[in-house]
Parts: sequence; C-alpha cells; structure tokens
Amino acid sequence: MPVNPCELRQAVKAEAHRLGFQLVGITTPDQPAHYNVYQRWVQAGRHAQMDYLATDRALECRQNLRLILPECRSILMLGIRYDAPEIFSGTQHARSSYIENEEDDLQPDTNEGKPLYGRVAAYAWGEDYHDVLPERMAALVAFIESNVGYKVPNRWYTDTGPILERDLAQRAGLGWIGKNTCLINPNLGSYFLLGTILLGLEFRPDEPFEHDRCGSCTRCIDVCPTACILPDRTIDSRRCISYLTIELKGSIPHELRKSTGEWVFGCDVCQQVCPWNQRFASMKGDPAFSVRHTISQPDLLDDLGLTPQSFNKLFKGSPLKRSKRRGYLRNVAVALGNKADNTALSPLSNALQEDAEPMVRAHAAWALGNIGGDSARAELLQALEFERDEAVLIEIRAALEIE
Repeated sequence: MPVNPCELRQAVKAEAHRLGFQLVGITTPDQPAHYNVYQRWVQAGRHAQMDYLATDRALECRQNLRLILPECRSILMLGIRYDAPEIFSGTQHARSSYIENEEDDLQPDTNEGKPLYGRVAAYAWGEDYHDVLPERMAALVAFIESNVGYKVPNRWYTDTGPILERDLAQRAGLGWIGKNTCLINPNLGSYFLLGTILLGLEFRPDEPFEHDRCGSCTRCIDVCPTACILPDRTIDSRRCISYLTIELKGSIPHELRKSTGEWVFGCDVCQQVCPWNQRFASMKGDPAFSVRHTISQPDLLDDLGLTPQSFNKLFKGSPLKRSKRRGYLRNVAVALGNKADNTALSPLSNALQEDAEPMVRAHAAWALGNIGGDSARAELLQALEFERDEAVLIEIRAALEIE
C-alpha cells in the first residue's frame, strides 16, 4: 500500500475513479475566489426564500472552511456524470410499466387518447444523489485511512453544506463556471453532480482551471424562459424554474407561471443549449442516475391524481420527493394549464373540488382559467360556491376575472 505522498495522491485519485467519479481534483481550504460575489448575491435577496443560505454561519463557513473542519488541509472535489436529457426520447414507456407492475395503491393508467407529458430535470431521473454520493465518499475516506493507517479528520458534502462547491471545483481544476452558473468541464460538459470531501491530510493541490471557454456565447442567457440568469454568472433564484418547482414552498408567482412551461421538477434549458453539452449529448452517465423511479416525461393527468401514499411509493428514493406531494401537484397543475388541452379539464376539476391541499386547489383553479372555455368556467363557478379557503377563492376569482 502506498505511503509516499505522491503515490498516495495517485492511489486516491485512482480509487475515486473506480468508485465512479469521472472528475477528481484537489485544492486548498483557502477563501474561495468568488466569495464576494456570493455575499453580494445574498445581500441582493437573490437567494429568495432559501434563508439557510443567508445565515451568519452560512456566510462565515463559505469564507473560512476551517470553521467546518479546523484540521482541514486539503479538499477533494469530485464530479460524477448523469445522463444528458437528449439520451431518452421514449421514456414514457418506462413509467407505464412501473405503474402497471406496482400494487393497487398506485393508480393505473386509464387515460384515453394521447397523454400529456411534463418535464423533469435529467439529474432526477434515477436515484437521489444525496443517497448515492455520500456512500461513495465514505468509501473513499475509508480507503485513505486504510492507506495512512489512522483516522483522518473529514467532512463530506454533496449540495448539503455551507461551501461554494463550484468555486472549489474550479480551483481544483475540474472546469470553469459558465455563464449559466454551472461548472463546465471541457471533456464532459456540465451534466454532472459534485461531491466535496474536506480532509485533515495534506495533498499537493491541482492547478486551477483558469480559462473561460464560454467566449462570446450567450445562448443560455438568451433562452432562459424566465430571464433569471444574470451578467455576473449568478442566478436570481426568485425567477429560476428549478427554484420555483423545487425549493419554493408556497404559490408560484402569477407572472412566472406561463414561463415554467411543462417543467414539474427542475429545468435543463440553460444546459441543453450549451455547445459544450451538445458536444457530449450522447454520453451516458453513471448507472445510478439512469431512469428508474422517475422519467423524463411524467404523465401529468395521472400524476395530478396521486394520493399521498401513491406519491411516496412512486418517488421512493427519488429526488422528486423533495418537492413533497403538494409542491409536485402544484407544478403538475401549472404544467397542465400551460398545455391548455381540454383533456385536462376533468382531472383539474377533480383536483379543485377534492384535493385536501389548498395550494393544489389554487393552482388547479389557475390552470382551468388558463385553459378557458365554457366548461372550465362552469367548474370554476361551481367551486366558487363551495370553496372556503380564502387563498383558493382569490385564485378562482382571478381565473373567472371577478373582482
């Protein structure tokens, strides 16, 4: 087993690759170069309702990583690829098979005619990376400890700790931070997830990735449906579809609902148009993130009828559970409203009349109003007579254009 620092460094990188991390880099716990950008982003309120990003500790730890691990001497930055959205075109069949093979508490696919499909960000098609990556990072730490012969102080995170992951990844040589705020690797694009391991062990750091290869391209900025990408390579979360469909716990702002289109969990638009991703669009990712519990095109009519039990069963082990049933069905209702297809009238009417969650009823009312027509208006008028929740009543009146 290697004990020489250079040999150990090589062995650790080789083991990380064996564990499935395509990208491996090493950096120091010095203050991230773009900390001031993060600080200004928070001060401008662009973190929206994610208050945990703006606490004193969140700011202090991102500036000084030794507040997290006082013994920290090196940081391992890891990247693992997931499938590009372009890989699967007919994945709705996987969802049908899943529903048909489950027990009766998952509602069967009984829709007649053409289904109405929504869109899910590609990283969420398979297992939850919050479950997958920690297990592999723990194995990598165990490998290091077995080689040095003693316990090494450590902390690891994957999108869960008060650290600037992309900033550290750039400094570890994994890529550059693109105009869409994603970390882009010249050989893999940006369809990968990041893991971070703080170590109380010194390794020689890798050279930072100094080149900005976005050049004059502004495709991501130009195509963003809600114009949330800012010139300083940050995002105004208050307008970002990923925030609106995942992190936001309340109602989606009226002025942004049409812009969310068919997205029901996350958004890939700014990555899909990136030339660096188009170059590697056919590249497969780690098997753990291939289509399993969810698919790229969920059946919106079926999903609007998910009960709490069937929602939990369908999305067990999936990132989609993060939005919770009420948030996911809120998103489904908006997507159906944007589809403006009359086949959605009956499921939306049922949701408006029967769903236990006021937020779901409220967005179903908006969707009916957006579809429009006599049938939708009749359903809204009927609901207006029996609804008691004031927030839902406001949505119904707005949909009916009643003051």
